[in-house]
Amino acid sequence: MRFNSFDDLLNHGTKLLAKGPIALIFVEDEVEIDSTLRHHVDLGFKHVFAIMPKAFKMAYDVSEEVCRVDCENTTGQAMVDMVNRLAVAAPGTWFYYCFNAEYLIFPFCESRKIGEMLAFHAEERRDAMLTYVLDLYADNLAEHPNAVSLEHAQIDKTGYYALGRPDPNNHSHPKERQLNFYGGLRWRFEEHVPEARRKIDRISIFRAKEGVHMNEDFTFSEEEYNTFACEWHNNITAAVCSFRTAKALKSNPGSTYDIRNFKWHNSVPFEWHSQQLLDLGLVEPGQWF
Repeated sequence: MRFNSFDDLLNHGTKLLAKGPIALIFVEDEVEIDSTLRHHVDLGFKHVFAIMPKAFKMAYDVSEEVCRVDCENTTGQAMVDMVNRLAVAAPGTWFYYCFNAEYLIFPFCESRKIGEMLAFHAEERRDAMLTYVLDLYADNLAEHPNAVSLEHAQIDKTGYYALGRPDPNNHSHPKERQLNFYGGLRWRFEEHVPEARRKIDRISIFRAKEGVHMNEDFTFSEEEYNTFACEWHNNITAAVCSFRTAKALKSNPGSTYDIRNFKWHNSVPFEWHSQQLLDLGLVEPGQWF
């Protein structure tokens, strides 16, 4: 199915939004469009929407599995506004959002579908899920100058940390059950990354609720949505494994010539399996079986 604009989707596709979980893939460039869409189709989303410029191409087999939405501006505030407008149109629906060349991985996703995991998460009285955006990068930038290679992807095995999230209403104590997380390429090459964009936490999965909206920094207006766990025990967290930062660092004239290689002594091959992230402590299974 194809919509010729975002407004066309809102006007004629509301029935598709009524039942989730729904994946919203915002396509910024032509890198790994098909693999991103296939990955999220395989996770079991009820519908996968590819929101992308009209000129971008999509493989035929992928086009049969996803809903395409023609849209020329898919990043920044325009992307945030689209997520919020879709949430208003479908209260109660679970949404997930990411960009192309980003891949959601949650604990035991090899044998469990996204709907099963979110049903369990909802039983824990949770309406949102914290995800960590974990940087992926090619092992050899001479062979892969855009820093993207699915077959030769690397990930940092260490170098991640968290700081308390300041509470503007209580300067003596940080926000309850909220942390700012850092690491990966944004930490190692922080001189090339604006301070406001160095965090790697993102509330990527949420249940639409009346009066609740997403902010530009991927947090939400309702503070409980931004917490990493409930009050009584740990909850599931997931990872968005992403080439997006590596792509940006190599495409930006201000950083590309300063970076000869992303590999360092803590780089390891990415195994495309949730067990690796569990072993590294980068995702949390909570009470999920």
